[in-house]
Amino acid sequence: MTIQDARRRYAAMLRDAGIEGGARDAERILAAVLDVEPGRLRVMDDRDLTQMETARLDAAMQARAAHQPVAQIVGFRDFYAHRFKVTPDTLDPRPETESLIEAALALDWSSVLDMGTGTGAILVSVLAARPGAAGTGSDISSAALAVARENAHRIGVKARFVTSDWYDGLEGRFDLILSNPPYIARAEMAGLSPDVLDWEPHLALTDGADGLTAYRAIAQGARAHLTPGGHVLVEIGHTQGAAVSALFQAQGARTCVIPDLDGRDRVIQASFDG
Repeated sequence: MTIQDARRRYAAMLRDAGIEGGARDAERILAAVLDVEPGRLRVMDDRDLTQMETARLDAAMQARAAHQPVAQIVGFRDFYAHRFKVTPDTLDPRPETESLIEAALALDWSSVLDMGTGTGAILVSVLAARPGAAGTGSDISSAALAVARENAHRIGVKARFVTSDWYDGLEGRFDLILSNPPYIARAEMAGLSPDVLDWEPHLALTDGADGLTAYRAIAQGARAHLTPGGHVLVEIGHTQGAAVSALFQAQGARTCVIPDLDGRDRVIQASFDG
């Protein structure tokens, strides 16, 4: 089987398996097996795949046909300006979360806390773009923290990572607090795609309740962990803007809703006066 044969065969296989965007996913997986960028597949010289490449490719495509996310299969996701390791212990960083990065970099800060850091994609991205700033990433999952540490080290960002359940055990104050917390309500979980529901860590997806538990904890402890005049930026589900804003307003914050590139409510900025 040649490279171009594989492109056609596996695009059809994933399409028949009901994978939305199957041709694109097949190219991402094939490119990862060949260790090239996906765009190179169309212009590189065609050749026969080796036996090892064919075996790896077939196993990977079978996994995708079973709805395992591409990022878990290939082991990485390109997010903002860097490539991040992804495992089944972490959420797959999503393009809409880049709105949180842009909002953070529009603010003045020199110290940042990222709660529920997962892969570390948010923390590492903002620290890489803000040389000299200090950052801490916290997560309740030790497996996720191991991935975050590896990503920070590989990208060349210095950060501190701690095991913590929101503010429990966290010391110090920060100019900026960031979080993309679990915000899917228990009642909404059944409606998720199999790629998410069957493969991503539920602890990072849902609070098992109304989807607002994490925001309550973040809002209630924010003032005690911010420097005077500090800010909180949290990612939200597109219907949660009013509810999450109200939680921070009840703690004395001024709030605004920031949309993503599709125009949907995506980030709440809560600012606390000194």
